[in-house]
Amino acid sequence: MNLFIEGILKAIEMILSGDREIFKITYTTLQVCLTAIFISTLIGIPFGVFLGLNSFPGKKIVLVFVNIGMGLPPVVAGLYITMLLWRSGPLGHLGLLYTTHAIVIAQVLVSLPIIIGLTSAAFQQMDSKMLMQIKALGATRFQKVGLLLRETKLAIMAAIMAGLGRVLAEVGAAMMVGGNIKGDTRILTTSMVMEVSQGNFDVAIALSFILMTLAFIITFILTSLQQRKQLV
Repeated sequence: MNLFIEGILKAIEMILSGDREIFKITYTTLQVCLTAIFISTLIGIPFGVFLGLNSFPGKKIVLVFVNIGMGLPPVVAGLYITMLLWRSGPLGHLGLLYTTHAIVIAQVLVSLPIIIGLTSAAFQQMDSKMLMQIKALGATRFQKVGLLLRETKLAIMAAIMAGLGRVLAEVGAAMMVGGNIKGDTRILTTSMVMEVSQGNFDVAIALSFILMTLAFIITFILTSLQQRKQLV
């Protein structure tokens, strides 16, 4: 208990003292996580809508891979991306390994299936009578999708929050592809692992407190938007 209290006090001390390294790590964490979830949302929602509303040969196989991706271990994602970005790998010439861009790629890989899968499930559960009614009213395809998006907005926001939670908590892939380089690719989760390995539990707890605070603030904002849209 004393260690936990010391960690919280350490976090407050770091913030109030204007620790530049802590602010840099926090900024980098927000940068890579929000970028990754933005990309995953842009790709995942349209793809999830397509899967949910259409039937085509091989759909079940696609859904199987999406569901497998939802449980993809981050270290496996990190391994594959490292192999692709390695100097002798197919994309090694891009020089992306051990950069924040590599971390974003890894986080997109682990969060994209979540957004696709949950969005697809939400659309597959739509009431067939509603779909027939929309079709009977002569709505265009875009109008139909727009109406259905409004009906499933709660589930879609939940999918985004689930994806965000995955990237905020991700450590294995980020450590592997980012290298945890001080002042460059070090984020809160990789910093926590490093501090624990060095026995600095008070600093690790402080970092965890900062991470949980960020997660709470972002989730609170998204939940407020979700519920406000519901009332509208």
